[in-house]
Amino acid sequence: MSSISISENLKRLGISTENNGTSTGLDFFSSGKAIESYSPVDGNLIASVKTSDKQDYEKVVAKAEQAYLEFRKIPAPKRGDLVRQFGNKLREYKEDLGKLVSYEMGKSLQEGLGEVQEMIDICDFAVGLSRQLHGYTMHSERPGHRMYEQYHPLGIVGVISAFNFPVAVWSWNAALAWICGNVVIWKPSEKTPLCAIACQNIFNEVAKENDLPEGISNLVIADHEIGDQLVNDKKIALVSFTGSTRVGRIVGKNVAERFGKSILELGGNNAIIITENADINMSIIGAVFGAVGTAGQRCTSTRRLIIHESVYDEVKNRLVKAYGQLKIGNPLDETNHVGPLIDKAAVKQYQDSIEKCKAEGGNFIVEGGVLEGGNYTSGCYVKPCIAEVENSYEIVQHETFAPILYLIKYKTLDEAIAIQNDVPQGLSSAIMTQNLREAELFLSHAGSDCGIANVNIGTSGAEIGGAFGGEKETGGGRESGSDVWKYYMRRQTNTINYTTNLPLAQGIKFDL
Repeated sequence: MSSISISENLKRLGISTENNGTSTGLDFFSSGKAIESYSPVDGNLIASVKTSDKQDYEKVVAKAEQAYLEFRKIPAPKRGDLVRQFGNKLREYKEDLGKLVSYEMGKSLQEGLGEVQEMIDICDFAVGLSRQLHGYTMHSERPGHRMYEQYHPLGIVGVISAFNFPVAVWSWNAALAWICGNVVIWKPSEKTPLCAIACQNIFNEVAKENDLPEGISNLVIADHEIGDQLVNDKKIALVSFTGSTRVGRIVGKNVAERFGKSILELGGNNAIIITENADINMSIIGAVFGAVGTAGQRCTSTRRLIIHESVYDEVKNRLVKAYGQLKIGNPLDETNHVGPLIDKAAVKQYQDSIEKCKAEGGNFIVEGGVLEGGNYTSGCYVKPCIAEVENSYEIVQHETFAPILYLIKYKTLDEAIAIQNDVPQGLSSAIMTQNLREAELFLSHAGSDCGIANVNIGTSGAEIGGAFGGEKETGGGRESGSDVWKYYMRRQTNTINYTTNLPLAQGIKFDL
C-alpha cells in the first residue's frame, strides 16, 4: 500500500499524519512520550502517537465516572439504539478501517474486512439484546411476598486488547458493556494504536450526533505501566484482558485481590483430530487455514493435527503439497495467502521455536525460515512450516504465535482425545469425522476439555452468537454472544413484602 493511499485512508478515519508523521487532533488525553507505529507489511512508519501518562489516566477515569452517572439512566433499548448507530457507522467505514487493520497489523485484507464485519455483527447482536436483559421471578416461601432477580450495570469496564485482533475484541466487550449501561476505558496494544484511534473517532461521531456526555467510550494509548494502573484501580469494576497466559495470570490475581471482576482470554494450543472416517478434503482446508491464517497469530490458530495412523501419510502428503502452493506477501494483495508476523520480536520467537523443536527431535517435513529481500523488506515475513512431533515435547506444550504446525499420529479415538487435552491450554478444538459416534464422544463430558469444540469445522474463528473463551490456562472467561452480557452486570435479588406483617427467618419472633 503506498504512503499516499494510506494517508488518504487515515484521513477519512479522522487521523492526520501531518507534522512529520505525528498523529494529531485526537480526542483523548495524551501528554506522555510518543510511540511509533510501523507497518509489518513494508516496514514503513505509519504515524507517531503521543501516549497517556498516569495523570492523563486519572483524568480519563474521572471523565468516565461522570459519564456513567448519566449513561446508566438511559433506558437499555435507547442504549441499544446508540450501538445500532455505531454499527451503521462501521458499515460506512468498513473498507477504510479494514485496510488499516490489514496494514497496521499485517493480516490479509479479507481478514481485516472480516474483523470489521465482526464488529458490525456484535453491534447487531447487542441491539437485540438491549431489550432482553431479563431477570427472574421466583416463588417466596412466605405469604404475601414476591421475589425476583434483576441486573444492574457495573460502572466502568476496562478493556485491554491484543494486537492480533486490534478492533474486534474491543467491540465484543464494548457493545455489550454499553447496552448494559456501563462506560468503557480501552487500552489497546501499543503495536496497533491507529486502529484504536480510528474506532474512537467513529464512536465520537455517534456521540456528537446524539449529544451524549463525553466519557462513554474512552481511549488510553499507553505502555504496560498504565495497563497495571488500570488493572489495580478499584474504580474499574471489570477488566477484560486478552493476551498471554503469563500476563493474564498476573492480571487475574491483581483484580481478584481487590475483589474486582475479570474476563481473561489467554493462550490457545488448539488441535484438530482427523479420524479414519474424516472427509480428507475438508480436513486439509480446515487445517491449512487454521494454521496459516493471520500467519498463525490467532489465539484459535491450529497448532496441532492429531491424525489417525490409517490416513496419516495421505494427510501429510497432501499438506506438504498444499503448503507448496501458499503465496506469501503483501496482505493487501488478495492473491496472497499469508502476510507478515507483527514485528521482528515475533520473528525471533518463531525461529527459536523451530530450533527448540528440532532439538527435541521434531522432523520438519516443510522447512521454515525468514524471507528477505525483494518484497520482504520489513523482515517480518516467514515461511509456514510443518513438523512431525510427540505431544510431550516441551515446545509443543507451549503456544507459539506463528505459523508452525505440529503433526501427531494416533491409533484409537480415546488416545486422540487424551492427546488433544494433554496441554495446559483449553481454548478451541475440532474433530473431522463422518461418524456420528465419534462426533458425539468428542462433544461429551469424556471428550474435548476446551471452551470451543467443533465438528467438521476447524479451530480458527467463531461466530459472535456463541460465547467465546476457554478453560484451564486460557483463563475461563467468556466474551461475545449467548448470555455473556451477565458478566457486565451485577446481579441483585429483591424481596417485596406487601402485607402488614413481618415474618422473620427460621421462625424467630420478637415481642415488641
